[in-house]
Amino acid sequence: MATDLKKYDRPENVGNPQMGWGSDVAAEMLRRMGIKYLSMNPGASYRGFHDSIVNYLGNSDPQMILCLHEDHAVHIAQGYAKATDEPMGCILHSNVGLMHGMMGIFNAWCNRVPMVIMGATGPVDAMKRRPWIDWIHTEKDQGALIRNFVKYDDEPRSPQALAETMVRVNKTIRSAPTAPAYVCLDAGLQESAIDPDMKLPDVSRFQPGAPVCAPQESIDAAADLLCNAKNPVFMIGRVKRSKENWDARVKLAELLGAGVVQDIKVATAFPTDHLLSLAPPGNRPREEAAAALKEADVILDLNSLDTTGTFKLVFGRDEVRAKVIHVSMDSILHNGYSMDHMGMPIGDVTMLAEVEPVVDQLLAACEKKLGGKSKWDGKNKGRTSEVDREFSDLNAGDPISVEALTLGMNEARKGRNITLANVPIGWAADGYHWTHPMDYLGNDAGGGLASGPGTAIGVGLGLMDSDRTPVAILGDGDTMQGSSALWTAAHYSIPVLIIISNNRSNFNDEIHQETVAKMRNRPVENRWIGQRIDDPEVDIGRYAASLGIESAGPVTTIGDLVPAIEKGLKAVDAGKPYLINVHVEKGYAVPPPAREA
Repeated sequence: MATDLKKYDRPENVGNPQMGWGSDVAAEMLRRMGIKYLSMNPGASYRGFHDSIVNYLGNSDPQMILCLHEDHAVHIAQGYAKATDEPMGCILHSNVGLMHGMMGIFNAWCNRVPMVIMGATGPVDAMKRRPWIDWIHTEKDQGALIRNFVKYDDEPRSPQALAETMVRVNKTIRSAPTAPAYVCLDAGLQESAIDPDMKLPDVSRFQPGAPVCAPQESIDAAADLLCNAKNPVFMIGRVKRSKENWDARVKLAELLGAGVVQDIKVATAFPTDHLLSLAPPGNRPREEAAAALKEADVILDLNSLDTTGTFKLVFGRDEVRAKVIHVSMDSILHNGYSMDHMGMPIGDVTMLAEVEPVVDQLLAACEKKLGGKSKWDGKNKGRTSEVDREFSDLNAGDPISVEALTLGMNEARKGRNITLANVPIGWAADGYHWTHPMDYLGNDAGGGLASGPGTAIGVGLGLMDSDRTPVAILGDGDTMQGSSALWTAAHYSIPVLIIISNNRSNFNDEIHQETVAKMRNRPVENRWIGQRIDDPEVDIGRYAASLGIESAGPVTTIGDLVPAIEKGLKAVDAGKPYLINVHVEKGYAVPPPAREA
């Protein structure tokens, strides 16, 4: 699916420009940092920086990706990072653009993805401000708006300080735990001439350290527990996309005979069709996984998203009797502003280290202790042996449920390397196995709507030179809040298939209203009021077409589903974005937990 984005938006007559302005420093440093793209919505606060990207760098390495909203710019950068484990940049115009992008930044923070956010403010020097507009677009401490959910921020006051800030940002966002960083450029600094003798730092001398291993004492203690365990269970959360690391996790589980639990909110970390996979991943542990956790004597927590919440769902008020080995560096980011750190995790053995080297360390230690002999008998660890429902079992004339959409997507993907950028609430995970680390990239960890289209486009951007076909299955509410992002995919021919699981409702909130009505002994029949997206129904396909995206639908029956998906996949294979509007029944194959009183 290789697409040459360099053919788009080519500058003319740039000649052989020399670095001469403050904003040129920022542009040059981004190039030296290896940033390939900058998603952006234009604004006068960074006009100098904009010029530097176009007329100094020639709009290449990084290349600007034009968006129609700052929130889309952030989510495209988020999707790119989720697909590649590499940072992308985005630019937000002044305080107002930053406020537009804040929800996207929070999503990216909760997803722990690396990202360079370039911002700007009106001239710090009041004498340089234009009447009115520069005054309302200037703040004393713009970074304060997002300081609690970025890893680092700065507003450098000189070109040399700016260069140092950029190497610090590069090292910071690439070091575990990864997260976004924000650099605010004073408009006056951008447009000031630099000292012709100024020297830029050598980025290669300011690189992140090697992945953080655990102390051998902790590895030995954990290996003793795991090798002596009768019923070990792994809970796997945020990990890297590397196939080598994936294989190492499988090898460790097989060596120890450990059952594996995953969460659908984060990217896949273990093959779901493996006999040690205890249950399809969901928003809560399914019965088989819950039973295994209750019987476990040792639990290896590999950067699980919400260990304490999972234990609450499984054990209730009962004590967790298993020994818990907690491996994560996430606590380094916890500041108390947001509760995205979840409940305090148990750690009988705690390792402030990265999952990938720890798995390698545990493999070596456990192989030595076990003499290379596997503890696994090759049998199913607990997953039910019932045959999954097949797409062929469904009636072609029936309306489409979320389960039917899952099975239809599984049918259409045969022989293809599909990367799911998103799945809807209630996805029937037992009908669609993940067998490769790029099969599923997780949903938006911050739960902020309007993120789906932008994130999907970012995934498509990140996978353009790969053998993967990106597909995002989005809700209609999320899509319409972020739908103008589709123009960016059309303009740059970013290949991605977007399937709308369209139930014409903010249905998750219908479930919440039904829960409250039941608790208060009030009529559940009114749960739909203030929720339904009909009368008039949004014609998503026509809207997509107005933005330059070819589309199909609404697809309303099971028999039409797979042909529509296959047509969309062919369009993506040809290097184009494509959208399918699928009408699904209201309801979930697997409902999420609803908060009780």
